[in-house]
Amino acid sequence: MKKRAWFPRAVAGGATLALGLTLTACGGDGASAGGDSGTIHVLVYGDSANKVEKAIVAEFNKTSKVKAVLDTVPGADYQQKLQTVINTKQAPDVFFNWGGGSIQPFVKAGLLLPLDDFIKKDPGLKDNFLSSVFNTAVVDGKSYGVPMRGTQPVLMFNNKKVLADAGVQPPQTWDELIAAVKKLKAKGVTPIALGGGDQWPTLMWFEYLYDRVAGPELFTKALGGDKSAWESEDSKKALSMLKELIDAGAFGTNFDSVKFTDGGSPQLLASGKAGFELMGSWEYSTQQDASPDFAKNDLGYTNFPTVAGGKGDAANVVGNTNNFYSVLKKTEHPEAVAEFLKLMYSDDFVKQQLAIGNLPTTTNTTKFLDTADNPDYLKYQFDLVDKAPSFQLSWDQAYPPSGITPIHQAVQQFFNGQVDADGFIKAMQALPTS
Repeated sequence: MKKRAWFPRAVAGGATLALGLTLTACGGDGASAGGDSGTIHVLVYGDSANKVEKAIVAEFNKTSKVKAVLDTVPGADYQQKLQTVINTKQAPDVFFNWGGGSIQPFVKAGLLLPLDDFIKKDPGLKDNFLSSVFNTAVVDGKSYGVPMRGTQPVLMFNNKKVLADAGVQPPQTWDELIAAVKKLKAKGVTPIALGGGDQWPTLMWFEYLYDRVAGPELFTKALGGDKSAWESEDSKKALSMLKELIDAGAFGTNFDSVKFTDGGSPQLLASGKAGFELMGSWEYSTQQDASPDFAKNDLGYTNFPTVAGGKGDAANVVGNTNNFYSVLKKTEHPEAVAEFLKLMYSDDFVKQQLAIGNLPTTTNTTKFLDTADNPDYLKYQFDLVDKAPSFQLSWDQAYPPSGITPIHQAVQQFFNGQVDADGFIKAMQALPTS
């Protein structure tokens, strides 16, 4: 997915195609994106949600003379591959992204097509989505993305059986979380599964704890260029609380050798070797795909614990407001692309996303919640997002792409003890903000 995260960072499955095989069809001498005369190439993050994207492409191809080709890149490689091909003849016509800072450099480089003309012809491309989500992909007053997949708040997932065996309830407060960690550790269970090898799952702990301690304002100030926010007392308090959790053995000792993107950390949770995992809402579809019995019977979920005396609202969430499809300016088939984007608010799209645990941000989503296979989970998630006073975009998506690696390195090095709080603060102060 960090997202994360920095993305819907779910497990890359057998549906993924090798980039070298799929993208070589694009381009040609003098060709624009999707250089095959009768095709548009759609590049997406490779994971368990690709089954829906495959179905939507197949539906589009039933009636369109210009055919869509779905190209997928394994999640762990997506950002790098996108950066590599975005300004070449192998560039896709349409590509998956996270809005926010993730597309700003492409806009500044003049690579993206503003979608405002599409919207004038079909206002539904904007009006059929929740405005707060749609606006995540608006840059300098112009629209550069149409929401796809679903909203992705980060939740505290748990293994119900493991918690029951240890006499632990899902923690509502930070103190209860610390107590749960001690009980689970005493039972010989890794309290919290963490795919530290991917780095972005580690970032989620910073995002939530900073929000609970300082409220969303601290990060907003930092993103706006106020570097002093990182050295504030609230920042130092959040870091000290994270250090307390790490030192309590919450994540075990080998978390940097575990990844989410290869299914490692989800398997720890599903197999009963861990009690909790902090992860985006795509955890559900990941478990449903890899461990369906666990997903159905023993996968629990709650919001992140509260922090006594913290400035952040207990109902705040962090994560990815949605994913988006953006369009390359040099596409040879803008009319076909516009028709393809219309499917992102179709009833079939909504029902298929709901079936895998994703929650589309379309205005027609609520009428299908009761018909989904997992209505309780989806209603919980919808209610959480609907009532959240703040939905903070993942840090590594809010910052420009050049900030992703420094952010990931800083959080990993803090967790494994390579840098202390001052080192982390200096790393964050050095981040680019535009």
